[in-house]
Amino acid sequence: MTSMNSSVQLKSGPTDPADVAGNARRKAQRRKTYVLIGRLALFLLIVGGWQLLTSWGVIDPFFFGSPTGIVARLADWAQKGTAYGSIWLQIWVTLEESLLGFAVGVAGGVFFGVLLGEIPYLADVVGPYIKVVNALPRIVLGSVFVMWLGLGMPSKVVLAAVLVFFVVFFNAFQGVRSVDRNLIANVRILGASRFQVIWHVVFPSAMTWIIASLHVALGFSIIGAIVGEFLGAQQGLGLVIATAQNTFDANGVFGAMLVIGIIALSAEVLMGMLEKKLLSWQPPSASDGNRPGI
Repeated sequence: MTSMNSSVQLKSGPTDPADVAGNARRKAQRRKTYVLIGRLALFLLIVGGWQLLTSWGVIDPFFFGSPTGIVARLADWAQKGTAYGSIWLQIWVTLEESLLGFAVGVAGGVFFGVLLGEIPYLADVVGPYIKVVNALPRIVLGSVFVMWLGLGMPSKVVLAAVLVFFVVFFNAFQGVRSVDRNLIANVRILGASRFQVIWHVVFPSAMTWIIASLHVALGFSIIGAIVGEFLGAQQGLGLVIATAQNTFDANGVFGAMLVIGIIALSAEVLMGMLEKKLLSWQPPSASDGNRPGI
């Protein structure tokens, strides 16, 4: 009987909370290591295969470029600059347009999303017009903004803001509509004003929806700035891509795309840190430890 009890205890595993927490941390660290190894292996497979195929003549580097050619083009831009000035200036111009468009689009999307979510009559009146504008191709809007605002920064900021606005607006609107109405009724019974209800109940409840949209909106702000520069600009990475395309410089196109990808990944990391700060008041869910990251 004693041996049976001991075997049961051995099979049940550690019951000490410290041991359980330690095992969980080790599993999480092991998973992070495996994910990092997998990402590095995939990167080496893609880049190495690309380089080998161009070296063996399977694909033409004139049209598809090559990893070594891309690195050489980036090094040349870093040393000599582009046709429109320093590569760092082009990066800064695109980054400034993206951030301004992101800020304007998020502010407008949150404001109108909460406003229309709280006033159903206004949502019914304005809703069809918002859907019509959202259905318009973005490249058409970009051309219109270039005609209205010229080749400078304002046209790119407005296009980026429009792309960001709709992503944030629909999430904010849905977040407001999803707030528990019983909670709102209880707060009103306690004497809260309409503004207090929105500020202390509706807005925090919709914050999860809004934060979830910011990751997509950040990418859209970069896309808006690049598309605007591609349509017509005096500086920026979009203009660098357009020039490389016109001169059949595949390495230049991929090099500028690589820079944009690095900017997007860096911004995503910062957005993740901001998300943790803004949602720090929420209790962690049971699935957070096992949730896959991208």
